[in-house]
Amino acid sequence: MTSTTPATPAIPVAGGGISAAIPPVLAEIVRSGFVEGHHRGSLVMLAPDGSVELAIGDVTAPVYPRSANKPMQAAAVLRAGLELSGERLALAAASHSGEEFHLELVRKMLAEFDILEWDLQTPPDLPYDPVEAEAYLASGQVRDRVTMNCSGKHAAMIAACAANGWPLETYLAPEHPLQRLVLEVVEETSGERVAHVGTDGCGAPLMALSLTGLARAFRSFVLAEPGTPERRVADAMRAHPEYVAGSRRPDTWLMREIPGVLAKMGAEAVQAVALPDGRALAFKIDDGAGRATGPVLARSLQLLGVDSPVVARIGDQPLLGGGQRVGEIRVAF
Repeated sequence: MTSTTPATPAIPVAGGGISAAIPPVLAEIVRSGFVEGHHRGSLVMLAPDGSVELAIGDVTAPVYPRSANKPMQAAAVLRAGLELSGERLALAAASHSGEEFHLELVRKMLAEFDILEWDLQTPPDLPYDPVEAEAYLASGQVRDRVTMNCSGKHAAMIAACAANGWPLETYLAPEHPLQRLVLEVVEETSGERVAHVGTDGCGAPLMALSLTGLARAFRSFVLAEPGTPERRVADAMRAHPEYVAGSRRPDTWLMREIPGVLAKMGAEAVQAVALPDGRALAFKIDDGAGRATGPVLARSLQLLGVDSPVVARIGDQPLLGGGQRVGEIRVAF
């Protein structure tokens, strides 16, 4: 089935200008049987041959994929010659939850590559997972560079720079040799030019793509030849999904329970997924509401023909009232 749902038409505004098109509603906020709000966004789904099977909203306009770009960044450190595999490579592509096994491996990687913790240019942060953050604070600990969810990526980036004799102090500069290599990987795998380069929350260069380009990039990783940097990253992420996310995260559940799936979320409610046969999807919730990603992801997987109990688990996003379930986030497509 091929279908295209355009974004809401542009609306005339005072002064004769035209406002930006309003993205369509992807999910509704339903409380006590009353629709109290909406989450708008755009979504693209690719068929096994890479053609667009479904497009909702504007899937050609650039967005910041945020951490959904991490597989491309991890592939770049491999192209730079850094030898990583297994859990370490998965952690290089991770937005880890800050669980003890994550922090332990980051520190091991730093020691193995003779990197000092203060060489990391990640901003000090709490564990990403709220449960872990509460336990971390209760133990009397404070925000730390290693605890920040991108610390595995940064450790790999610094190690790649050290291996090549590249400057360490400026490893996050867009003109740095490593970041130019990241740009090359992003453009090559997505099949399009990067539209804009900004700064991500962790300080790394952030490269804007269309949702279609993001879906194509993930598709290219699962279809890459064995032994290539892209396939090595995909294989490591799928073999060690708990290091990509954490024990209580949908990316982990998907990659653990559905064979061959590659999944990675990004901040501001971005999600990309590829199936081993080349089907892929990418979406962004316009207001950045993470609570809408589960229902939208679950519905998208259903439309791609994925049949697994984990889909329902990911899609269930209850609303509470007085500690009891009184509603849900419900998809609208």
